[in-house]
Amino acid sequence: MQKSILIGCDNAATNLKKTVSDFLAAQGYEIEDIGCDGPGDLTVYPEIARRLCGKMQAEGFSRRGILLCGTGLGMCISANKFKGVRATVCHDAYSAERSILSNDANLLCMGERVVGPELAKKVVGEWISLSFKDGSSTEKVEAIKAIEGEMMR
Repeated sequence: MQKSILIGCDNAATNLKKTVSDFLAAQGYEIEDIGCDGPGDLTVYPEIARRLCGKMQAEGFSRRGILLCGTGLGMCISANKFKGVRATVCHDAYSAERSILSNDANLLCMGERVVGPELAKKVVGEWISLSFKDGSSTEKVEAIKAIEGEMMR
């Protein structure tokens, strides 16, 4: 996976987006910002998720994405409506680790009202450092994909 990532937020998470973007840039990532630039942008989170997830799909999931809102929950629910997206909410490093190693997640969601800047950097750092590897979770991820293929025609 290339060192490039998509990031988007609604107006409830513009500070967290800046923190995460600065952290990723310091790690050598190219960031493509899709979403609100400030608290005055009233674009609703489902629309931001639509833009980012649509781009992920169009690119064949060659890049991971990060979506941020007040809690991360609304973005995650919205993102998981898109075929091929495996979005997860993570507010701790262990969940970030397991989202990759057990679930092959390709989109991370967090909430500015839930996680502080330093913890956000720790969670993102864990999430970007890992890759899914075939093993005991492969069958489960394939089962998720099969259900998705059946239910999301």
